[in-house]
Amino acid sequence: MGTSRMFRIFVVLGSAFMILLIIIYWDDVGASHLYLHAPVSPGPRVPRPPPQPKPHATRTPSFLNDIDAFVNQFLEPGTGEPTDTVPVDSGNQSEKSEERYVPRREWKIHLTPVAAELRERQEKRRRLLQEVCANDSVAFPGKNRSFDDIPNKELDHLIVDDRHGIIYCYVPKVACSNWKRIMIVLSESLQQEGAPQRDPLAIPRDLVHNSSMHFTFNKFWKRYGKFARHLMKVKLKKYTKFLFVRDPFVRLISAYRNKFEMRNEDFYRRFAQVMLRRYANQPTPPASVDEAFALGVQPSFSHFTQYLLDPQTERDAPFNEHWRQVYRLCHPCQIQYDFVGHLETAEEDAEHLLRLLRVDNVVDFPSSQRNLTESSWETDWFGAVAVEARRQLYKLYEPDFRLFGYDRPESILNE
Repeated sequence: MGTSRMFRIFVVLGSAFMILLIIIYWDDVGASHLYLHAPVSPGPRVPRPPPQPKPHATRTPSFLNDIDAFVNQFLEPGTGEPTDTVPVDSGNQSEKSEERYVPRREWKIHLTPVAAELRERQEKRRRLLQEVCANDSVAFPGKNRSFDDIPNKELDHLIVDDRHGIIYCYVPKVACSNWKRIMIVLSESLQQEGAPQRDPLAIPRDLVHNSSMHFTFNKFWKRYGKFARHLMKVKLKKYTKFLFVRDPFVRLISAYRNKFEMRNEDFYRRFAQVMLRRYANQPTPPASVDEAFALGVQPSFSHFTQYLLDPQTERDAPFNEHWRQVYRLCHPCQIQYDFVGHLETAEEDAEHLLRLLRVDNVVDFPSSQRNLTESSWETDWFGAVAVEARRQLYKLYEPDFRLFGYDRPESILNE
């Protein structure tokens, strides 16, 4: 055997040995899950041309071919197209659903294009985000920081589905319960009698909002260690990213109605009692929500707006997610979203999005009009709020108005 052949064998064997050492190291830090079990999937993008086969020496031993293939699976990017079936470990599938690569045989191919109106709507929304983020006259906290500067705890609303290459930033009070159900169905993180749950509405509400059902960016550190931030960037580049928003003031009304006009012991103790003490002249408010409702004691919407405007509120703790600004939840100036849905056009946007993801034959978005807060109610709800307080509240949420194309509510602010 010639010198060059021996040199090639030693190089390949040495490379394989180094890879095995790296694998052992990654197992220690918890990062092997991604590279060994779930190669980064680019999601439903435009297909790339298949890679050209590389020439092999006609007399290369078969074991060298095996090692080359082993090395290439780590070094060569995937094509993003469905592949042959990959064996899947049947044990504890719900826990590892986001770790393994699963062929996306369910992707649906459409023969007709998406309506031009829907494509233009998305282009307009994405362009507006870019323009506002680049506009120096629109300033808000965290606007100009890099993705690396975002604290890990502020990435907890970014849900990842590695099966289909999707990242969803959920915004409370914007149909997030149903979109979380969709993500559970797509990721197959919930098993029903040994099979993945396919009906979104059959998923109990307590599981929908259970953090263990969703793999979010803030969990990357525990699993991937020092590789976490890099892997987030890889997924952000390759996956389809979406969020849904609504009129910021209407979202506040919806949050108030849901958390303070309905019996909610947790929100009563954490927030309502504080509002009653500070703004309702109730130094000793009822001890429980049941007692408060029986006595007819509850914070008004005006008290709620005072709570939001009070500097002491965020000195005590950051805004609760149900009224925290969208730009603080989803970081639209650091993350380039591929799809921006509006609750006001929810049905059209949901149908459009599921089609773009090519999963509209797998799951349907559950439509619900139950107790929906209407934007036409704004004037009535803000009637008891002082005009100056309304203007201050608008300044607090103005970035969301500007970023997502909602008009300034002149009728409320100029009375």
